[in-house]
Amino acid sequence: MNDPDQRLLIGVVGPCGSGKSTLIAGLEKHGYRCRHIAQEHSYVKTMWRVITNPDVLIFLECSFENSTSRRKLNWLPQDHEEQLRRLSHAHQNADIIIDTNNLTPEEVLTQALTHLRGFAK
Repeated sequence: MNDPDQRLLIGVVGPCGSGKSTLIAGLEKHGYRCRHIAQEHSYVKTMWRVITNPDVLIFLECSFENSTSRRKLNWLPQDHEEQLRRLSHAHQNADIIIDTNNLTPEEVLTQALTHLRGFAK
């Protein structure tokens, strides 16, 4: 796969603080083509598909407690719940779901890489 256009396009979604940017940086170091999908900020439930239409959609799960502590957010639980509501369509359609709550960034990357071996372009 020397032609970049032939590589899988990986979309990454999840609530704030779930580790999207960190995972994308790690996947890109392994040669994957990735897109950060800010679905949690959109009222359009299919935005992830309309704008990016990735070959593989990775959803990163993260609790309210971890989201607010990782990002130093001054949120109420309902703010996190609203993000989860906005992400529900992406969650339902994700190819890979990783619960990041009890994992290090390296462990999240390892899980993603392991799952991605099952996908080919």
